[in-house]
Formats: sequence, structure tokens, C-alpha cells
Amino acid sequence: MESTLDIFVKAIFSENMIFAYFLGMCSYLAVSKTVKTGVGLGAAVIFVLGITVPINYLLENYVLKEGALEWLNEAYGKGGENTIDLSFLSFIMFIAVIASMVQLVEMLVEKFAPALYGALGIFLPLIAVNCSILGGALFMQDRQYSTILDATAFGIGSGIGWFLAIVAIAAIREKIRYSNVPPALRGLGITFIITGLMGIAFMSFMGIKYGGDKKEKAEVVKTSQVINDQIQE
Repeated sequence: MESTLDIFVKAIFSENMIFAYFLGMCSYLAVSKTVKTGVGLGAAVIFVLGITVPINYLLENYVLKEGALEWLNEAYGKGGENTIDLSFLSFIMFIAVIASMVQLVEMLVEKFAPALYGALGIFLPLIAVNCSILGGALFMQDRQYSTILDATAFGIGSGIGWFLAIVAIAAIREKIRYSNVPPALRGLGITFIITGLMGIAFMSFMGIKYGGDKKEKAEVVKTSQVINDQIQE
């Protein structure tokens, strides 16, 4: 079982939503023209992922999954007489939670940062259909995290990874405006090339051995001790 810190770090780097899975590319390409708008949208994505993933985790494990309603009545549990399986509602419920949180973010940004709200334009409410947001909920569902803390770490880590990606490409795009880019590659052309190169760079994090399983660590330590004992003999 991965530790919470491992899940968090992997979500930022080796399992980055943009560079590993290329999720949320439409907003990433459209809003990354300036660092200011990139930071604004990236912060909104962190907030939405950090809130929706744990909420959807609770929905999945205590309402939707087969036998999840056992806390209401033992008969509703898995294998019980009246087992209830609402997993077919997962997509609808996940999207409803995401849309609610995005609406909250939109109202907050419009209230406290109207200039940023105007700069982000239509792409702020479009977070609701950003595939990286729904992807976070679906990855959580597929990986079956054991605790809500792990799910929250994954959600926040995924948001930070997306934030780093859009801020990095925004900073590069601001600089290359003054570069001698061939006319055919100006705009999205060179942006796609840079994104691909950054994706290759982030692949290097996949080779990192993270904290890993405690049982596996214990076995490694035990093996090392056996080898040392044999050498001493």
C-alpha cells in the first residue's frame, strides 16, 4: 500500500494530469497565454480537485458502491438480502459535485477578483467539463484508495501538478514571443512541441522508486541482514 506522501508526490510529477495523461489540454492551451491567467485558472483547478475528489470518494464508498449502504442497514450490505448497488449513477453524481464546486469557484472569483474573472472568460465555468477534473474522480474510483486522506492527497497533488504545467507553459509562451519562431510554428504549433518536450522531461520522474510498501521494505531489510550475516560467517 502506498503512503499518502507517495500518492501526493506521484500525482504532481510522474502521474501529472497534463504531461502523463494529457487531460485538460483545451484549457491548458487556451488560458496559458499569460502567467497571470495561468496562475488564476491553476489555483481554481487545485481548489476544485482538492474538494471534489474527497467528496466523490465519500459518495463512492458510502452511497454508490455495491453494499456501501450497509451503514444504514446490514441488509443493504454486500451479500445481504437487499444488497443495493448504485454504481451506475457514478458519472452523474461525480459531474453534479464537480459542477456545484465550479459554480462556487466562479462566484468567488467574480466577487473578489473581477479582473481575473474577465481575463479567464468562458474557461472558468468550463472547468466543470475539464477532463482532468472528472479524470481525478475516475482515477480515485479505479485505484480504490483506502482512506479519504489518500484521496485528498491525490486530488490536491493532481491540482498542483496541473498548476505547475500551465504556469510553466505560460512563462515559456511569454518568453518565446520575443524569439525568432518560424511563422508556420507560431502560436499553438510551438506550444504543442514544447508541451511534448516537457512531457518527455516529466517521464524521467517515472523511474523514481517512491516510499512503496512497508512490507516490501521489511523484506528488503531482512534480506540485507541475511546477506550480511552470511558475509560475516
